[in-house]
Amino acid sequence: MTHPEAIRQVLVDDHEQYVKGEMPNDRLGSLLGDGLFLAEGDAWQRQRRAMQPAFFREQIEGYGESVVDHTRAVTDGWDDGETVAIDEVASTLTLRVLASTLLGIDAEAERETVRRAATAITQRYDTARLGSYLPEWLPTPTNRRYRRSLSDLHDLVDREVAARRSAGGQPGDLLSMLVAASDEGAIDDDTLRGNVVTFLFAGHETTALGLTYTLYLLATQPATQRRLRDRLDATLDGEPTPADLRNLPLLAAVIDESLRLYPPVYTFFREPTADVTLRGYRVPEGSVISLPQCVVHRDERWWDDPDSFNPDRWLGETDRPEYAYFPFGGGPRHCIGMRFARLELRLAVAVLLASFRFEAVTESLSRTASANAKPTEPVVLRVRKR
Repeated sequence: MTHPEAIRQVLVDDHEQYVKGEMPNDRLGSLLGDGLFLAEGDAWQRQRRAMQPAFFREQIEGYGESVVDHTRAVTDGWDDGETVAIDEVASTLTLRVLASTLLGIDAEAERETVRRAATAITQRYDTARLGSYLPEWLPTPTNRRYRRSLSDLHDLVDREVAARRSAGGQPGDLLSMLVAASDEGAIDDDTLRGNVVTFLFAGHETTALGLTYTLYLLATQPATQRRLRDRLDATLDGEPTPADLRNLPLLAAVIDESLRLYPPVYTFFREPTADVTLRGYRVPEGSVISLPQCVVHRDERWWDDPDSFNPDRWLGETDRPEYAYFPFGGGPRHCIGMRFARLELRLAVAVLLASFRFEAVTESLSRTASANAKPTEPVVLRVRKR
């Protein structure tokens, strides 16, 4: 479904008539378990209520200093003229931020476990590989690596949960809320583990991809990069803060335009629980409905010159339908981490442009459909110190 009215009907107006369905569960169930992403009905509502306080605006804005500090740390030591694989840098950064703020985990100490798991997960779900369509129980090399890495990731999560329980006293982060929900019987330990894996992998990977694509686009458009840098210089006095972001509409527009052109999540799936009618078409119960951001975000019915990077399209009035753009989904099941991801992206870009100018070494960007839409090759940029 590529019409915004149909997308709104599925995600918002009639959302109670739809479920995630068998296909996402079959594909992602072993990875995400019965966590928030795949849960339905009362189970989903219990989990969402348990986690929601970690994503209140005041709580999110309190993470701003950590985003700035980690961004400085991962770029410390960059030399003028050095080339960097910005996708790897972005992944390191967002994992550190998420692990330290939401989960209280030392990402540096567990980097190899998470890195191996991320690589194995990407290979397992890479739709360009024939093996991604084979049953997970088949003992292919990719499947064996995936199962080993996932087992190691589960062991990591179990150790962190046990340590949190034995320490007593809860710091008020997302992991604490999940542990409390488990101790109170609202969720079981398997669901707790599934949610931690969801945030460790999906949470940091999607934001890393958003940062990668934003910096690549700015590197390919030096005039826009310079304009944004000048606006940041004129607005900021010292390190950027969440309060500063309210006075930087161009920065928000750059992020929005990047997520339009290269949405990390490239499609959503839903199944109707009864026969429905969408835009005049009868859709039988149990049909798999795809809501593809990667198509809708470049549909010339809603976007002028849809393949161009033009942040100015976000700075004026528009009569564009709301669901011509939905990188974080919509309705009650919109991404719970949306506010956190947007804050992290804007602060990281602001910090980076304060110290560096970026030039594109990678000449063209191609992506592959895995669990997310990932670059097929490293995205290499040259950094120039300001």
